[in-house]
Amino acid sequence: MSNCVLSVVLDAPLDTTFDYRWLAQSPHEPVPLPGQLVLVPFGRRRLVGMVVGAKETSDIQPDKLRAAIQVRAQLPPLNQQWLALCLFAAEYYQRPLGEVALPCLPKGMRTESTVALDRALKKLTSSDRNAEATDRPAAPQLNAEQQQAVASIISAVGYQAHLLFGVTGSGKTEVYLHATERLLQREHEAGNPAQVLILVPEINLTPQLESSVKARFPALHVVSLHSQLAEGERLRHWLSAHAGQADIVLGTRLAVLASLPNLKMIIIDEEHDASYKQQEGLRYSARDLAVWRAHQLQIPVVLGSATPSAESWLHGASGRYQSLRLTQRAAAYAQLPSVRLIDTEVNKASDGFSKPMLDALRTRLEHGEQSLLFLNRRGYAPVMQCEACGWISNCRRCTAFMVLHKPERRLRCHHCSLELRIPAACPTCGNVDVQPLGRGTQRVEEYLQQSFPSARVLRIDADSTRRKGSAQAAFEAVHRGEVDILLGTQMVAKGHDFQRLTLVGVINPDTALFSQDYRAGERLFAQLMQVAGRAGRAAQTHSGAARAEVLIQTRYPSHPLYRSLLAHDYPGFANTLLAERRAAHLPPYAFQALLRAESKTLTLALAFLAQARDLMAHPGISMNDPVPMTVTKVAGIERAQLLLESSSRSQLQSFLKPWMQALRAIKTRVSWTLEVDPIDI
Repeated sequence: MSNCVLSVVLDAPLDTTFDYRWLAQSPHEPVPLPGQLVLVPFGRRRLVGMVVGAKETSDIQPDKLRAAIQVRAQLPPLNQQWLALCLFAAEYYQRPLGEVALPCLPKGMRTESTVALDRALKKLTSSDRNAEATDRPAAPQLNAEQQQAVASIISAVGYQAHLLFGVTGSGKTEVYLHATERLLQREHEAGNPAQVLILVPEINLTPQLESSVKARFPALHVVSLHSQLAEGERLRHWLSAHAGQADIVLGTRLAVLASLPNLKMIIIDEEHDASYKQQEGLRYSARDLAVWRAHQLQIPVVLGSATPSAESWLHGASGRYQSLRLTQRAAAYAQLPSVRLIDTEVNKASDGFSKPMLDALRTRLEHGEQSLLFLNRRGYAPVMQCEACGWISNCRRCTAFMVLHKPERRLRCHHCSLELRIPAACPTCGNVDVQPLGRGTQRVEEYLQQSFPSARVLRIDADSTRRKGSAQAAFEAVHRGEVDILLGTQMVAKGHDFQRLTLVGVINPDTALFSQDYRAGERLFAQLMQVAGRAGRAAQTHSGAARAEVLIQTRYPSHPLYRSLLAHDYPGFANTLLAERRAAHLPPYAFQALLRAESKTLTLALAFLAQARDLMAHPGISMNDPVPMTVTKVAGIERAQLLLESSSRSQLQSFLKPWMQALRAIKTRVSWTLEVDPIDI
């Protein structure tokens, strides 16, 4: 076909392909292949789309069929396996293919101008390989459990999911690196090109891992993919992976949709982490897509965690995943920290700290050891109040409080980002004695600096690490021993190997015990196990002091969650959790989808959801009544939701496709989205 019609998908909320006429510039010019990018007119704009097929004719009248402007022939087509991955994601998460395939490409590939793309392609040379490191450090010796795990991963034929369950500090990263080395070496000796994808849940974990991987594999080309890379750097890294030049790709959840033509193994570190679930646009689970991709390619996938998700734990128990266990810490003589509960009904807290917690901090300072305090609440205080009239700092645009940020002298809403000056007096009654209520990391930092004036206190949270590179610099300061007391949110709870840290203190974990979210207990246990694992990772303390410990302040020391934590008994906790989920018919024993609606009025949003519920028959699908969301209003927009449940994943999927088509046919001013497998309900 010298001239033909191209079927193109675009990043548009229309579940269809678009036809464009293609005219060959010469008799020998090949027809654009599926997976090639093409610049096309769309309305009054020009958009970059992706070719998914070619045909001789179109249903559109010839005089109305517009011509494609330019085919990006300088870029190798995205292969059929990558297209199949995007198509699966589109069908499973009920989104148009164009809204999946195009947004996961770097911006430089989706712009009308090809300047950035051409520049990046020009830089893709062998000089990009990691040639600056010449001395390769000796790899640590593996213990018997680690060796067995690596052998199991490498010996797998075709697809096999491995659940690597290891206590904190058990050397899961070394298992990843040894498995990667042996797989790449085996493929190289067989003359096969090979790539390994390693996923981490958060951007701040990437630099530490990237440094370790590059040091271990100085002759290999290692690239990272995450949202904080400069656009040019991200484009170059993505193209390097797409061209097969990158041997190892490290990244956050967006990397699971990268083009990797020679992919031979996928590793998912901290597989339980909620950060693997995208909460905007295509609401996909990177962990689940990684497992599907491994099955598609018939390659091994490793899911590692000290606190596996309920879903993965069930798969391991049922034999769907091969369970690999690391029960001891990797460093010789390193022990799991002892866990102690401080009953705040007995040891009353003053300014958020009990006497045993303060005494433990003081002891560590005297021994020159580091301490970590965990409080998963940023800001100075979660709310301000007037005791005279009862006024509290509500956000006028959201169903939420405005958080006090004292250093910036601002009240800030963490939902809509509205900022106001701290009032000099109560806006309602004029009382000048307006006080903060509760404690965030800024307030605790202030108290620590007053109580331990000679201590070097460092706070790490989303506010203190806004500038690019600031989080990495902060963690490097901790590793260098320039910090005595590290205070932080969940950013500090996982993945970091603090060799000098012997005390972890948890300040206020109880609120999650009574949340309406059925996943809250699972998340709290994971957070506490992960942050507890930061202590005692070295072979011995620098001063030869007592065993590392974790102190948890709580009003409910007899709660079953804390009893399991005391014994480091994740299997016991997980099995109890699964029994409760089975009895309540909740995931992973049920499958869910959540329809969310947003409107200027709550009445309109609820009315739309009621119409959606009654739109068509739904045998085997349970539809709950439409209800307002927990945070009902955000930035002046009212929000409501409708939960669908089924005991069969396939039955739910079979219902969703025609239901979505019917929903799209409704003419409404309500904005709505569907999320499959929601994690926040």
